[in-house]
Amino acid sequence: MRRRANSQFASLQVLALALLIVAQAMAAQPRSFAKKVLSPRVLEQTFHSKALDREMHYMIVLPADYGSSRKRYPVLYLLHGWAGDFKNWVTLTNLVDDSQSYPMIIVTPDAQNSWYVNSAMIEKDRFEDYIADDLIREIDGHWRTIASPHRRAIAGLSMGGYGSLLFGLKHADFFSVAGSVSGALDGPAGVEQVMPVLRESTDRAYGAAESATRTANNIFSLAEKAESSKLPYLFVECGAQDPFLPSNRKFVNDLSQKHIPYEYHEYPGAHNWEFWDSSLPLMLEVIAARIVPKTPRTVPKTQ
Repeated sequence: MRRRANSQFASLQVLALALLIVAQAMAAQPRSFAKKVLSPRVLEQTFHSKALDREMHYMIVLPADYGSSRKRYPVLYLLHGWAGDFKNWVTLTNLVDDSQSYPMIIVTPDAQNSWYVNSAMIEKDRFEDYIADDLIREIDGHWRTIASPHRRAIAGLSMGGYGSLLFGLKHADFFSVAGSVSGALDGPAGVEQVMPVLRESTDRAYGAAESATRTANNIFSLAEKAESSKLPYLFVECGAQDPFLPSNRKFVNDLSQKHIPYEYHEYPGAHNWEFWDSSLPLMLEVIAARIVPKTPRTVPKTQ
């Protein structure tokens, strides 16, 4: 009888966690977008992704002096979480105000529930190629960027935190910093055991258990095999009440064992927008300190 009661209690805990995650995911939807007055620095853009063969959206937050200068700027790519989209960072955090003092361009792309990988199940869903190839080419080709990996960073929350570290490890020569907030770091390696509601999207992204796609996108394995001297600086934040805390602690412990440069911050907080908004200023500060050049670069005058 006691064993059955314990089993029922455990099942109720799993159900409660799943309901909490669904509620948080719904809260992450940009329902306030129409009501929020956006800064003139913020623009919504669309471009054609060759990898996905479809039109894709992104928001771009321009530096305060972009319109009045001829300077070139470093770029931060901010990735959204599961059940979110490209408007979340702009509408659900104080990103625009928090970034105002930093002379850098910020791009928030759409990636659906892709886990930022080339899908094992849907051939046309090549989301890794879309970010690494198409999006960076779009931004460097249409905006006054400093098109150098030393002036480029990537970061994200939850699924996007996993994605940013994945790009930092798989495309280390593209970025100077990779940051994660509340990262769902076990994406291909059992994240569904923590949040069962994610299973449909992870199966679609990674395929069957032990698939080549799961192995190729396991950030713990990638960190183990990486050459620390060739990696971007890694920045990790997580809330003390976040269900992903154990995997975040394990990841930074692995980084420490490998002597990979990183910093880790753990604060009181859960897997929600309150925590993500409050943790954003420090992340921006650390990233800006590493990618913003001390001497501005300008576009030469045309004759």
